[in-house]
Amino acid sequence: MKIRAILPVYGRDLRLDLFRGIANWAIFLNHIPNNAVNWITTRNYGFSDGADLFVFISGYTAAIVYGRMMADHGFLIAATRLAKRIWQLYVAHVMLFVIYAAAVGYVALRFQYDNLLHEFNVVNLIHDPIETIIEGLVLRFKPYNLDVLPLYIVLMMLFPFVLWSVLRRPGLTMLGSFALYFAARQFGWNLAAWPEGRWFFNPFCWQLLFCLGAWAALGGGRKLQPVINSQWLVYLGGAYLFFALIMTLAVTFEGLRELIPGWLYGTFNPNDKTNLAPYRVLHFVVLALLVARFLPKDWKGLNWAAFDPLIKCGQQSLRVFCVGVFLSFLGYFLLTISYGTVLEQVLASAGGIATLCAVAYYGDWSKRVDKAIKRPSPLCTKIAGESKGA
Repeated sequence: MKIRAILPVYGRDLRLDLFRGIANWAIFLNHIPNNAVNWITTRNYGFSDGADLFVFISGYTAAIVYGRMMADHGFLIAATRLAKRIWQLYVAHVMLFVIYAAAVGYVALRFQYDNLLHEFNVVNLIHDPIETIIEGLVLRFKPYNLDVLPLYIVLMMLFPFVLWSVLRRPGLTMLGSFALYFAARQFGWNLAAWPEGRWFFNPFCWQLLFCLGAWAALGGGRKLQPVINSQWLVYLGGAYLFFALIMTLAVTFEGLRELIPGWLYGTFNPNDKTNLAPYRVLHFVVLALLVARFLPKDWKGLNWAAFDPLIKCGQQSLRVFCVGVFLSFLGYFLLTISYGTVLEQVLASAGGIATLCAVAYYGDWSKRVDKAIKRPSPLCTKIAGESKGA
């Protein structure tokens, strides 16, 4: 079947790295409860947050990396490379699961803070460790804050088939994605969690953002250029963002909430994150379109030194995300056993961000060293040539 998608041109889009870094920082800060610093993240000013950005960019980058591979080398080659990536994600999740659960358990027992076991959903490891570990390995059991990576794994497992379809029938694929999204919301489809409940991130709904990212990477973004360049986007999009700002701030500020009709406030609050409410999707799409309008790919500011830490954290996304989840628990615990002042919140957040940056820069340096080691030196090349000549 003929490929109809527009394959991306070669070259790295630093905007993706920048915003993936922003998503990782936001996820870390938002996972620390009662942290004043997380007021700098977008979740306090609109319906969508770092999780939406993370999933969308994950779909976008996966389409860029594996789309051309599938087009040039076929389904099987791309599927095996995707399987390799899925295995890396799964191993990272298992390691994070073990270290995270062990850290929560150790802290709870060492400091006699048993409530931590319940707050972070690891108490079952004490009562029924074997079954809990098994359920964790099959992604049904997840400690608190460990929901994003299992969602990513499931979406990537299905992506070979989605990618094959997007390359050939991009419009029809997105129609199917929307149909699954609305059907899941209508009929309550979700995956079961253990020991009870369902997944916090419903994959039947969140696949929409992942597929939107893949569709945008493979030509969808170009098709939206008339919308991106339209002044109506600025007016209507800006008005919707302002509306989302008011609805979100009303959750925190009671005086503002009293000015809003109860039926209107109740429509948007609480924000349905589990099933990815339509107003949440619209909020993210408007933000993405405005970013595409006002932040071009060749913007020279992307090379500013101030953005380099964020870009590096985006380029080393998996390790930064995993370390961030662990640090969010550590930050929460340190604030719990201290006075929890604003200064302590700032120090805990700044220390965590600095650690994430250190992890990212080390990962970047290590990758460059590995490439240098694998590349033969000029002396070795010369000796090898002389050996062949002899």
